[in-house]
Amino acid sequence: MADTATLHAATDDKKLWDGGASPFKSSYGKLMMWYFLLSDAFTFAGFLIAYGTLRISSPTWPVPDFVFSAFPGGFHHKPLYFVTVMTFILLASSFTMVRAVQEGHQENRKGVVFWMILTVIGGAAFLGCQAWEWTTMIGSEHVTITKNPFSAHTEPGVYLEGDGHDIKEGDTFEVGDSYLIHKHDGEWGNLKYKVTGGEDAGMVKEQAFGPKAFGALFFFITGFHGFHVLSGVIFLLIICINSATGLYAARKNGYEMVEKIGLYWHFVDLVWVFVFLVFYLL
Repeated sequence: MADTATLHAATDDKKLWDGGASPFKSSYGKLMMWYFLLSDAFTFAGFLIAYGTLRISSPTWPVPDFVFSAFPGGFHHKPLYFVTVMTFILLASSFTMVRAVQEGHQENRKGVVFWMILTVIGGAAFLGCQAWEWTTMIGSEHVTITKNPFSAHTEPGVYLEGDGHDIKEGDTFEVGDSYLIHKHDGEWGNLKYKVTGGEDAGMVKEQAFGPKAFGALFFFITGFHGFHVLSGVIFLLIICINSATGLYAARKNGYEMVEKIGLYWHFVDLVWVFVFLVFYLL
């Protein structure tokens, strides 16, 4: 009996060390996807940490509620409404991706294709929303990677002239109040104001541009995330077509390719939560 137990133990040890078994009961493809996502997470973390460092080191920074207040249809002063819609669309696409993976585990080809099509629509809708946001920021508000018209007052004052729209001569403002320098006929409309408090009281100054880093960081980080979403939509389309043709059904592996692209898509959604927190809420 003892010899038999010893033989079984030796056999089990051999199976553990023979190199033929997949570690963590996971395929090579899924392991490589996890390695890629881990390295990509470090990349995004580095970008967001850089954003936080530059923001903290700047004496003033644009207020998100003021910067992101436009809404399609000519609506204004709707702080964070549009980006909330964007976030909902992307998170909803994460749910449809979960359903596609579940249908794949059940070897239901039609279910996989249906839910993946909805995921593709969600991803494309998010990209469309981001394109509108960028167009508004660049075309209407004139934010570039080198110039940022958004800022906040660092001292109280009273305007000596108005722009005929939002600001009138004699309007007062307090420290921290946000403003946007508009561009008229190719010229920047810097407004003059008189400081009403502090060491510079009585001095006449012009509204200053905001920190240059804001535009560069916004377009780079949201653009980098948008590139991930675009890549995901392309891969989702390819995998959806392959699923519809029956390529993965023949493998009888629970549509593992769908599960792998699902991991990527959930990662993209998770990263957006952090981008949303850093850029739009803090």
